Amino acid sequence: MAALAGLGVLGAGRHLWKLPVRLSAGLQGCGPRRGYIAGSAERFPTFGLLFDIDGVLVRGHRVIPAALEAFSKLVNSQGQLRVPVVFVTNAGNILQHNKAQELSDLLRCKVDPDQVILSHSPMKLFPQYHSKKMLVSGQGPLVENARALGFQNVVTVDELRLAFPELDMVDLQRRPKTMVIWTGARGVTSLPLKVKVLCLGVLLLGEPVRWETNLQLIMDVLLSNGNPGTGLATAPYPHLPVLASNMDLLWMAEAKMPSDNPMSDVYGANLFHQYLQMANRGEEEQQTGGQQKQQPSATRSCASILVCTGIYSSQDPGSQVPTPGREELPFHGHRDFSFSPGLLEASHIVHDVNEAVQLVFHQEGWA
Repeated sequence: MAALAGLGVLGAGRHLWKLPVRLSAGLQGCGPRRGYIAGSAERFPTFGLLFDIDGVLVRGHRVIPAALEAFSKLVNSQGQLRVPVVFVTNAGNILQHNKAQELSDLLRCKVDPDQVILSHSPMKLFPQYHSKKMLVSGQGPLVENARALGFQNVVTVDELRLAFPELDMVDLQRRPKTMVIWTGARGVTSLPLKVKVLCLGVLLLGEPVRWETNLQLIMDVLLSNGNPGTGLATAPYPHLPVLASNMDLLWMAEAKMPSDNPMSDVYGANLFHQYLQMANRGEEEQQTGGQQKQQPSATRSCASILVCTGIYSSQDPGSQVPTPGREELPFHGHRDFSFSPGLLEASHIVHDVNEAVQLVFHQEGWA
């Protein structure tokens, strides 16, 4: 998925988003902003750029040459960005500051951690779950990422599996040879304290490596209402909350097997644009109706630009944008968003990210 969809899943896809903004007079006079700087001979930019990473800037761990050309236009002689830039990605198995350093090295310009939005970054917006004990699934630095998002009390699937080895029954090599009854009696090791406490939710920070183990233990936690050490009487409904990021399972990296996923890429950018239009109309109605004026949003619109260096290829008939309205198209969006075929159409389709940046500069009258 993409921006503001469902539980806030961000990134995923082979697109570049152009984000025109309306800047207040106060902001125009406040000097350089974090992450970029406008030279004294340049006017202050009235637009920003949201870049997807894989397929737009890099292929796997190799930078796309067009990305270096594009960023040579976006930075000044000191290597500082001249316009606001944010990087969005469905990657979630890396720490934010490590991703920023990786991009800095690849693109040869300074990228700050707060310019990087990972797939699970929007989970910071759910403080009501941050103090609850959560079972966390995914890969990479799971605990560090969870804590960076605000979750203070997490249990990993591996920790849960060690405490309840009898639940992980798919991998025959790891299946316990003898069953242990966790009674806490003398001579029997009791459960670690952190898994004795009831789990109050599940946190999915990306795809795990061992799918079968993760799926089994997550289901056990949900069916037992957070306490897998007890027997199942009646399946609880509604079950514990599951906060999930990154529902898009298509990416290309160095592979030569393109699949077509404008459903998550372009769809998300256009959905964000639709949200902005609704928010802007709400502001105007408040002012017209004499209601108390709220702080206006600086962002006014979002135009999607689809590039052909990733999954989508204008030369490959198998990767064309799906025809809107075809019933067989799978919709991977959140259940709160109904499918709208018009949101599949990109505002622009260009060859690569360098051409995209030139297009934005031309439209914005930016030297």
